[in-house]
Amino acid sequence: MQQTRRSILDILRRRGQATVDDIVEDLRQQRGDAITSVTVRHHLNILQEEGLLATQEMRRRSTPGRPQHVYALTDKAQTYFPNNYQRLAQGLLHELEKHVPPEGVNVILEGVAQQMAVDASISDAPLPERLTMAVEYLSNHGYEAVWEHTEAGYMLHTSNCPYHRVANGSEALCEMDMRLIASLLGVVPRRLARLSTGGESCSYHIPDNRH
Repeated sequence: MQQTRRSILDILRRRGQATVDDIVEDLRQQRGDAITSVTVRHHLNILQEEGLLATQEMRRRSTPGRPQHVYALTDKAQTYFPNNYQRLAQGLLHELEKHVPPEGVNVILEGVAQQMAVDASISDAPLPERLTMAVEYLSNHGYEAVWEHTEAGYMLHTSNCPYHRVANGSEALCEMDMRLIASLLGVVPRRLARLSTGGESCSYHIPDNRH
């Protein structure tokens, strides 16, 4: 990753959230040069396009001027920092599958999916709007999701599996994703392709009940 963008991620990890002015000030102190707010915004736009940043609110300046966006890291950005979460999650899943019957593991992961759906707070809206909100939530959590409308209904594609290092051949997490998408959309999808079996994405067909 380009060094300035990596430094911005480090600043946001330390601060929790920051405006452009905050980031410019920190970068100038770190680097000793006169980096501009225009340059910082350029890097912030790239990081947002990559799904690594989210804007949470607007904050008024202490000096005259328009309010500024407040930036924070998404869950996807956490993968750029060292941690032991994946090893821990892999160990927990392995122990669950070793000591709990398959139906018990499914019940536990279904509860996880339901909690994630609750956290997403998707309103009871028409299906296209729910798809847009679901895609935003999934992308912010590392799935890199998109949706499209086809003659057969809707298609939802996720081109990244945030659990691929944890799953290690386990079907349970794939089923959790199915339950999560069903809970987000209020419709049970039909999976047509999977990353784990060589597909370019995990692809789900969602029927358009208007037809």
